[in-house]
Amino acid sequence: MNVARMVIGADLVDSDVHFDAVNPFTGETWATVAQATTADVDAAVAAARECFVSTWRKTPGVERARLMNALADAVEKDAARLADLETTDNGKIIRETTTQMHFTARNLRFFAGCADKIYGRTIPLDKPGMFDYTVREPYGVAALITPWNSPIAALANKLPAALAAGNTVVVKPSEHGSYTTCDFAKLALDVGFPPGVINVVNGDGAVGDYLTRHPGIDIISFTGGSGTGSRIAANAAIRTIPVTLELGGKSPNIIFDDANLDKAIPGAVAGIFAAAGQTCVAGSRLLVQQGVYDQVLTALGELAGRIKVGDPKNPATEMGPIANRPQYDRILALMEVGREQGATVVAGGGPASGGELNRGLFIEPTVFGHVTEDMRIAQEEIFGPVLSILPFTDEADAIRIANATEFGLVAGVWTQNISRAHRLIDSLDAGVVWVNTYRSNAAQAPFGGVKRSGYGRERGEDAIEEYTYVKNVMLDYSDLERDPFQVKI
Repeated sequence: MNVARMVIGADLVDSDVHFDAVNPFTGETWATVAQATTADVDAAVAAARECFVSTWRKTPGVERARLMNALADAVEKDAARLADLETTDNGKIIRETTTQMHFTARNLRFFAGCADKIYGRTIPLDKPGMFDYTVREPYGVAALITPWNSPIAALANKLPAALAAGNTVVVKPSEHGSYTTCDFAKLALDVGFPPGVINVVNGDGAVGDYLTRHPGIDIISFTGGSGTGSRIAANAAIRTIPVTLELGGKSPNIIFDDANLDKAIPGAVAGIFAAAGQTCVAGSRLLVQQGVYDQVLTALGELAGRIKVGDPKNPATEMGPIANRPQYDRILALMEVGREQGATVVAGGGPASGGELNRGLFIEPTVFGHVTEDMRIAQEEIFGPVLSILPFTDEADAIRIANATEFGLVAGVWTQNISRAHRLIDSLDAGVVWVNTYRSNAAQAPFGGVKRSGYGRERGEDAIEEYTYVKNVMLDYSDLERDPFQVKI
């Protein structure tokens, strides 16, 4: 049986208590994961602190960059194996997990390029004889908490910026997706990262709660549900430390009647059925202008029925299983609520079964038509392959419906009218707006949300600012005497 051991300093740490890693395609336990105790968390934080103080913060940016590039090389070389592990653990299709491993390497390389370019400023002051400048300093020990839907990809949104800035880290992956994170941390040791730079502790929410309340943590970054995010923000507030939150979404994907439907309809499919809808950026609310509503509804119903659902390791598969049983049950319950509240099932609507599907946690690609704004399926994050299609009349109506939710992560706009596109960009409550594309990423592009979708930014140069603070330095090189009882301005 495979065992995922924690990484604490230079050691691979086992535990007296383990929990099972269950393959959602076969329903079988394929590995066990070492469960952290509070003593393990204490040891991981201590290892991170010792390394930060003695080594990592003093390591020149060019050397941090060398190690990050070496890790990127190792991830790319090992991408097929890492992707296979991730697919086994959470059921995401192999073609996506493989892409995510290569994107992880890309993120590492981008931030390696930033590591020796974290600049301060010189600031002109009113008085002569005074020199003022700023530097950006790492916070220290960062707690990085990642979700089960894309463990390594989510870690790649956090870790490279934290390391480039000079922080050390303690990673707590989801208990539903821990294995690849432990393996990734071992790769970092293999390529020469100093022990203590990257530490991993496994466990449930209690472990995460203890970690985010730990007095040795200086900054927290969390990706996951809004409820857990609120509790982590409260823990950070008690200790007055910074936190970044990448939380849920109920993202609007808006198709106007002048859109190129040959692009927009596949874009709607990508927005909700890729990754079986288990992604924070899922375009789960499709807003369609009335002039093309029936056409889009019919086309999406037909396309949903043709999606290849099955073995996630088969390269031909387009949608794999739901990652874990609690999420599977939640999706089915919300689909039933949609029917009860009067939405029309256009495609799917229940568990997917037959042949190899009978072993796993499969749900049919589901399309609900004639959804109204007040329905729960139009307001709650389902995190599954469930699309709600809502009609709208004009731009003002589209903006009103799009913003009528507590979330604000991403939005999509499909139109050939560039002026309309910019009006929507100006008006939508979202941290990211995609125009005539959806679910597109780049290492250089900042990512994050507003409202209940969180705050702070990952990826891009903005992420470096999240993991550093500004230190101001004021130097008096004049020979002037001063009044000690008066502030010098």
